[in-house]
Amino acid sequence: MTIAKGDRLPGAQLVRAGADGVEQVDLARHIKGRNVVIFAVPGAFTPTCHSAHMPGFVRHADALRAKGVEEIICISVNDAFVMKAWGEATGALDAGLTLLGDPRGEFTQDIGMAFDAPGPGLMGRSRRYAMHVVDGEVRVLHLEESPGTCEVSGADMMLQAV
Repeated sequence: MTIAKGDRLPGAQLVRAGADGVEQVDLARHIKGRNVVIFAVPGAFTPTCHSAHMPGFVRHADALRAKGVEEIICISVNDAFVMKAWGEATGALDAGLTLLGDPRGEFTQDIGMAFDAPGPGLMGRSRRYAMHVVDGEVRVLHLEESPGTCEVSGADMMLQAV
């Protein structure tokens, strides 16, 4: 079943590249009691993700924070090293965004966002979405119909909804 507004996010073990290597991040514990925006992309460095989705959140990070968002988290079915490299390449890390990998796609599957696109070779990936989450509860969910578009899940739409 696909996650919906009003649902609570399930527990998940995600990863990020830290100073001493790969760090495990317990998502439920990480966001407990906090006001966050989480957005997901089909893959780091893929065309729409790289040219539209991530740059919008980098550009609007301060405006989202001014509205009370404590952290902006990007999740992709990639490993921690790819996410770190992508964060460096896009300026996301410099903008204070948190990039988390879901390398096995377990979180993505648990919230009903997994899909396959055999044509371009995207298997076991995440649908494109953005959500506003307060203390683990989904308050806003913007889900794209097509993984190649970034219209409703972009930072500008989230900025209007928060």
